[in-house]
Amino acid sequence: MTGKIWVNVIKQDMNVLVTACDDELLGKTIENCSRKILISKGFYGGTLMSSEEAIRLIKKATSANLLGSNVVNAAVKEGLIHPEAITKISEVLHALFIKF
Repeated sequence: MTGKIWVNVIKQDMNVLVTACDDELLGKTIENCSRKILISKGFYGGTLMSSEEAIRLIKKATSANLLGSNVVNAAVKEGLIHPEAITKISEVLHALFIKF
């Protein structure tokens, strides 16, 4: 795993949402015909860390919102995201998960 990833951990009661994006995506807007996402510092920009550190936090999450090839591919490699669950927005990989 390579590349730096911005990770934000949002806790509410027993729920832990981890938002994560590749370093170069923070502050950008991506869109296609059906979706537009502002990759804002307020939502995605918690702490800049290695992909290994990011995966440790994502594994503890009850849900996650991941943007970018570094973080999404790392999550696939760890078995957290199924490859068929990945979408693309403006060629940027995007994946979500919720644990029940």
